[in-house]
Amino acid sequence: MSHPVNSANSIERAVVRGRIKQSIVFWCFNIAGEKWGLEQTCQAARELGCPALEIVAPEEWGTLRKYEVVCALAPNGMPGAPFVRGFNNPRYHAEVLARTKESIDACAAAGFPNVIAFTGYKWRDAEDPASGELTREEGAANCIAGLKQIVGYAEQKGVTLCLEHLNTRDGTHPMKGHPGYQGDDLDFVARIIRAVGSPRLKLLFDIYHVQIMHGDVIRRIDENKDIIGHVHTAGNPGRGELDSKQEINYPPILEKLLSIGYQGYVGQEFIPTRDPLEGLREAVRLCDV
Repeated sequence: MSHPVNSANSIERAVVRGRIKQSIVFWCFNIAGEKWGLEQTCQAARELGCPALEIVAPEEWGTLRKYEVVCALAPNGMPGAPFVRGFNNPRYHAEVLARTKESIDACAAAGFPNVIAFTGYKWRDAEDPASGELTREEGAANCIAGLKQIVGYAEQKGVTLCLEHLNTRDGTHPMKGHPGYQGDDLDFVARIIRAVGSPRLKLLFDIYHVQIMHGDVIRRIDENKDIIGHVHTAGNPGRGELDSKQEINYPPILEKLLSIGYQGYVGQEFIPTRDPLEGLREAVRLCDV
């Protein structure tokens, strides 16, 4: 049975230093464990000391306002798995651009900072591997062309697009890895961002995905310090809690973010395998460097 998030014994404020702005990525806690609803997740954020949630649709932002939390990273509005049809394929540009523009408008009206963006899958028909592959060169050129069509609008609205790097190595679960995603190389994604050359297009640096594809996380933060706009966490392997059963040493990574002057959000994006409140409390404390 789901216990109330706001019970006196269930949550203690986890943020003490507050130098890192932490957010809770809603989908993780909605699909697993107790399958929290939005109100329950907002309560957890407030009581732990996290000022934000992420990937909450604009039509649900009234609930965020009720709890005085922000949406640190808005969805792009694409139906289905939002990372499949992306900027790397011209056949999807019209829809991706239109839906991303709607998300930018919603963020601008609400005063929220960021909208997520994806390269998309490498197949010419994104959902059909038999359709053949877009080359890396084609995919990069298409991403640059597509993003250039909307980044000026993002600049006008004061909203930042955050292009995410995802791993393609873990095929065990549809949200632990994304075989077929073209932007699985951090340097490839960084080159696209730098080629577009706008302060309103940044890198979504997901520590979990970077660890799987590359490792060497602290060095890669330093290499991309000029373009990092948002950060995600999770334990590896398994995308579970940030605990002693996984391999990533989070405190020095968070210290590195502080040392480069990072001022954005760090989103807790692990899939709970046990009590979600306890796992979140541990993760938030660990990252409160």
